[in-house]
Amino acid sequence: MNKYLKQYTWANIGSMLKNNSSLPKEAPQDFTGRLVVITGATSGIGYETARMYASRGADILCINRSPTKSKSLKDEILRDFGVSIDCHIADFSRISEVHACADMLAGLPRDIAGLIHNAGVYNTKKKFTADNVEEVFQVNYLASFIITYKLMEKLRAQDRARVIYVNSEGHRFAIAGFKPRDLGWERRRYTGLRGYGSAKTAQLLAMLGFAEYFEGSGATINAMHPGDVRTNMGENNGKIYRFFKHLLINPTARDPRLSAQALYYLGAFPDLDASNGKFYNYTTEEIPAPHALDHEMAETVWELSLDLGGLR
Repeated sequence: MNKYLKQYTWANIGSMLKNNSSLPKEAPQDFTGRLVVITGATSGIGYETARMYASRGADILCINRSPTKSKSLKDEILRDFGVSIDCHIADFSRISEVHACADMLAGLPRDIAGLIHNAGVYNTKKKFTADNVEEVFQVNYLASFIITYKLMEKLRAQDRARVIYVNSEGHRFAIAGFKPRDLGWERRRYTGLRGYGSAKTAQLLAMLGFAEYFEGSGATINAMHPGDVRTNMGENNGKIYRFFKHLLINPTARDPRLSAQALYYLGAFPDLDASNGKFYNYTTEEIPAPHALDHEMAETVWELSLDLGGLR
């Protein structure tokens, strides 16, 4: 029996549906001279977020998989905004490259004012990385955990730091909760929504631990649903999925600049200095699904992540 079902509140679902069609709030403040790190910035939400922060004077450090696309992004940001921008190349399907990225960030001689975990993948079929971890779980969740974990002390020591997970209302599809004993999906049927929801649930559960660590410091961590916007997510899948995505999803999807506007608000607006461990739909705070608030499971996920991430 699903122990979380009785905890569900229809009002929370209604709020989600209402907020999905809302407009995000805007932050008038600029970000001049401050560094923001964005993962997966060559397209979609990450791309628009890099442009948004650059337009407000921020220095940009992008973590991308493609050297070619990174160079194109760098040239564009320099041309349009004239701010400092650098790109680090890392493939999050390789844990060794995630560690190299985290170590690079931890060694930076300046503060990281914003860390936006945006990189992600959506698979309709189960797939494993070279590290023998289900790919969506590793890229969407484990990589962000490793990086945040290795930056904990640096961020907490700063006067100000905001970590933002680009999460998803899709975490609600993992309605039975996170299953730490079946990461390989051998006991359950794998679907794209289930795999994606499971990874996003893990991210919200781990956020509880990070938020507790940051409490009382100038660092915070929050998660946000970026809205139903047009991105390249899922374009790696087969022809049938891509056909229905272009036919049914893309025509009603919204502009990813709305997501960037929300991410800028969450990263820059001063009134959110005390917001820590919260979930937002765009810029409206929501209550996550019950299985994403299970503190006992959060401890299990934390320990599991230390093992899988080679962080012991």
